[in-house]
Amino acid sequence: MSIPFLKGHGTQNDFVIVPDPDNALDLTPAAVAALCDRRAGIGADGVLHVVRSAAHPEAKGMAADAEWFMDYRNGDGSIAEMCGNGVRVFARYLQHAGHVTEGDLTVATRGGTKTVHLAKDGDVTVGMGSARLPEGDVTVSVGDRTWPARNVNMGNPHAVAFVADLADAGDLRTPPPFSPPSAYPEGVNVEFVVDRGPRHVAMRVHERGSGETRSCGTGACAVAVAAARRDGADPSVTGAPATYTVDVPGGRLVITERPDGEIEMTGPAVIVATGEIDAEWLENAVR
Repeated sequence: MSIPFLKGHGTQNDFVIVPDPDNALDLTPAAVAALCDRRAGIGADGVLHVVRSAAHPEAKGMAADAEWFMDYRNGDGSIAEMCGNGVRVFARYLQHAGHVTEGDLTVATRGGTKTVHLAKDGDVTVGMGSARLPEGDVTVSVGDRTWPARNVNMGNPHAVAFVADLADAGDLRTPPPFSPPSAYPEGVNVEFVVDRGPRHVAMRVHERGSGETRSCGTGACAVAVAAARRDGADPSVTGAPATYTVDVPGGRLVITERPDGEIEMTGPAVIVATGEIDAEWLENAVR
């Protein structure tokens, strides 16, 4: 037996895509980790499990608004609330499979429903919802250095630190320590950011459950919001949208925060391969 899969990426944040409309597969954490293993598996930052909302207990309540549910898993098998690059690639898969065409659609996620626009030029824009900015001081550390960080929640938690050089972030294979522990009881995505020009920044990120990745969509949104507030820009106050270009190791994303609080992320999404997972291999890999 075999299980169909696809491989895709958004600014080199890469995913194994597993179509499973009826939610018939038991994708255990061990199975997801095996698939994402870059030496013994297919290799990816995470798995996009494609399920009809009506068939998944966590998404049934969103089925009236979104036909498809992005059951996203981190590379270590843990469940995540949202993945911005993943939503773009998820939408590209739905287009590739003939489920949707160019234009607008809605995708269900654990972070709520997300509006997506598939443009003719190939870019995908995702309505990422609004950011929450929890109060309280937060710091992140690398070695013996510590920086203040902005606490930004995009449906998942982020700590955004502005640094002099992206090399200050170290190797990012392990989670950078943060304080206080109560700020992020379930862990956090940590972004290190430098300025490149007016409303133009670059970042590196440690993604909770995946290590350093080439890109993080929710992280880019968190960075844009943190940079805007640092720069004195708050669209809800000024009535003018704030747009930031965010360079990630895998490419470039454009983030716009609107006066109503909605944050839009635009960037590429690519399907690179299709194939089949050997079910016997997968069974043996999780033993």
